[in-house]
Amino acid sequence: MIKRFALLATAATLIASFATAAIASGRGSRNRHPAVRARLASDTPDEVIQWNQELQKVLVAPGAQPASIHPTRTLAITQIAVYDAVNGILGGGRPLFVDLRGSRSASPDAAAAAAARTTLDALLPSQQPTIDAFFQSSLAQIGSGEHVDRGIRFGNAVAQAVLAARAADGATATPPVFTPGTGPGEYQLTPPAFAAAGFTQTSHVTPFVLESASQFRPAPPPALTSPEYAADFNEVKSLGELNSTTRTSDETAIGKFWGAAPIWIVWNEIADQAAVGFGNSLEQNARLFAQLNTTLADSAIALYDAKYAFHRWRPITAITAPDQGNNTTVADPNWVPLANTANDPSYPGAHATFSQAANTVLEDFFGTDVFSFSLTNPSVGITRSFTSFSAASNEASDSRIFAGQHFRYDEQAGQTLGSQVADFVVDHARLSIHEGDR
Repeated sequence: MIKRFALLATAATLIASFATAAIASGRGSRNRHPAVRARLASDTPDEVIQWNQELQKVLVAPGAQPASIHPTRTLAITQIAVYDAVNGILGGGRPLFVDLRGSRSASPDAAAAAAARTTLDALLPSQQPTIDAFFQSSLAQIGSGEHVDRGIRFGNAVAQAVLAARAADGATATPPVFTPGTGPGEYQLTPPAFAAAGFTQTSHVTPFVLESASQFRPAPPPALTSPEYAADFNEVKSLGELNSTTRTSDETAIGKFWGAAPIWIVWNEIADQAAVGFGNSLEQNARLFAQLNTTLADSAIALYDAKYAFHRWRPITAITAPDQGNNTTVADPNWVPLANTANDPSYPGAHATFSQAANTVLEDFFGTDVFSFSLTNPSVGITRSFTSFSAASNEASDSRIFAGQHFRYDEQAGQTLGSQVADFVVDHARLSIHEGDR
């Protein structure tokens, strides 16, 4: 069973450039809805954060959704619905998907909770009892009355519209079967499970913002005969081996720490803590999580497009293969990585792609990279501390080399891809595919 990371904020350092960026991006307090002003005076996380935290829990429940559907799609659809519901009442920004306007007297908190509940009930039907119980606890916090009822009705309407807009996006189609090739460089199913290649349908899903899955497809990985490949091969062979004598104890901790929870969950938890640490309002949190998770979802689509376009072998296959494809590298048939290898091709690296994409969104949103926090992974009993979003992103990327999962060129390509996707989503996430009454 997957355990969630626990986050502890040790400090939130705000610099002068952040204050300037906040004003320039409309993050000031003028003209806030009364419900938002009331929420800012409370120490309780708002409904957007609470539902994001609940989403993380139900999403990793065993069997919550088909294994072929990438979890970032569920995160994105839910948070888009929440944002468009909140924004439809508060009117502080442009819609992402659904251009509907709710009554100014409707509760934005209730709209956020209803949008999340309706979306998750549809996307994770096996979790409906848990989701609906959480909704009742939300209503106990929010209260009752006509303003709450109006918020619930509006949130439900927005969620249904968003679900309808994504119903035919291709995510539920039968995944194509990937047949491994043969010879040096070709991806092979990996031990110990030798599971079939995963997420083969993800690249065929309609992107949320990207123009196509291949829009930012990276250049091919280095040739097996190149000095770069040989250097990266030798690095992971040395540092990523189960009983490596060259990997430091800290590098071992890093390799174990980042591999024990879904990377998209970890970055949502980091964003949860940053949202509280920077004092976000309800509408700011709604936009933050919609932007973050839309970026992560499109990153998944772009990532798997590249993985299956290049189908490059993993280190476990490369290092143990009798035919190396490079006369300067030496096979080790007994080599075992620190962590079990994921069931998809190596290039580009997923941790690097998702982490750099999230880092880019958070830095853009908050106007600064500076934020001190600690992450604890209870499943391995390890805590890591960071002073910036980029420090966490870079460590997440390096961790896959220490764990024996990836070559360095995988991680470099992943970081570039994550930055490109995030920059495009941040600049172009202004979609309106449903015109409603104003």
